[in-house]
Amino acid sequence: MKIVVLKFGGTSVGTVDRIKKVANIIIGYVKKRYNVIVVSSAMSGATSDLVKKSKKISNNFISSEYDVLVSSGEQVSCALISGRLNHLGYKSQSYLGWQVPILTEGNHGSSRISQIYKKKINKFLLSGGIPVITGFQGVNQNNRITTLGRGGSDASAIMCAKFFKAQKCIIYTDVDGVYTTDPNTLKKAKKIKVISYEEMLEMASLGAKVMQPTSLQDARLNRIDVDVKSSFIKKKGTLITKRKNISSNKTIAGLTSTKNDAKVTLIGVKDKPGVAASVFKPLSQNYINIDMVVQTSSGNKKETDITFTIKSEDLSKTLKFIKQNKKIKYRDLIVNKNVSKVSIIGVGMITTPGVTYRMFQTLANKAINILVISTSEIKISVLIGKKFVKKAISALHKEFKLD
Repeated sequence: MKIVVLKFGGTSVGTVDRIKKVANIIIGYVKKRYNVIVVSSAMSGATSDLVKKSKKISNNFISSEYDVLVSSGEQVSCALISGRLNHLGYKSQSYLGWQVPILTEGNHGSSRISQIYKKKINKFLLSGGIPVITGFQGVNQNNRITTLGRGGSDASAIMCAKFFKAQKCIIYTDVDGVYTTDPNTLKKAKKIKVISYEEMLEMASLGAKVMQPTSLQDARLNRIDVDVKSSFIKKKGTLITKRKNISSNKTIAGLTSTKNDAKVTLIGVKDKPGVAASVFKPLSQNYINIDMVVQTSSGNKKETDITFTIKSEDLSKTLKFIKQNKKIKYRDLIVNKNVSKVSIIGVGMITTPGVTYRMFQTLANKAINILVISTSEIKISVLIGKKFVKKAISALHKEFKLD
């Protein structure tokens, strides 16, 4: 069978009129002789509304029931899509995760798909049917409904493409592809035609909101090509694929920036083995994600300063845990909430010397001071003052010929 998996995000199925448009997109692939598997998110706002209801019921809503609750949004959208397809004369049926079944492992709220049973869906496809499968959910070994966390519907689509050996996996959303940077920040941002898994993974983890990092990791590990398109306009999207499929002379693929970072600096910490572990252990135990870290030693080699960044919403908790921590002593604690991280990403920097210098010199030319630096094989991130983000993005976009 020539199978295509089509995934529709919350905005794509946000209203009845949009669901009618989605049905027409699906029919377009049927007319091209594809066997279509549809995966849908809940209608935009539906899941958030269910989360609000759970909080009104309890501050500590039991996780297994939380998954039952928040997964119900997908049931509505899938039934509406299937209903519309049947109305137009196409055989269709909605399937909840447990009906397929889609088996998952891990905790409620953050499970991962381990197995998808194909028999029912294949039989329905062979009969000419269009299965519409709920994204974001599955069932565990205890026969309880589970959810896959943020971006879960993308993960559902990618794993369906893997298990059903689909020729294509297409993610329909409210944007027409991946851009060199956020078009809302820079009007000169350009759509990227093809990008590697690694570059897209870095961009997503650094703030690009097209897809969630966990879903991209699933695509990369299983070598599933993903096409990102808009459900609102007919335009070519962005193909996310492996490096060897890409022929490009671009050193840098794109730029990202963040809006909700905070910088914390501990001054005068005793310089001895295990001090950094003592600082970060309680933060780790309380699920506070540490991003950029810099440790500098003083001239007398007896003290060190430790600087790190976190999300702004975690700042009050972080400060509380540091002040309660009896295992560390420091002379001062400095906090800066007016910071943002700007990153350049590209596999081309692996073989291109001078990228670091060009980035730093470009920022210097604009009188932008760098507070913290973090690097990987295909990424350079710098922490700068929040007010300089637009100026930095514009200058770097031009420097690396992305305009």
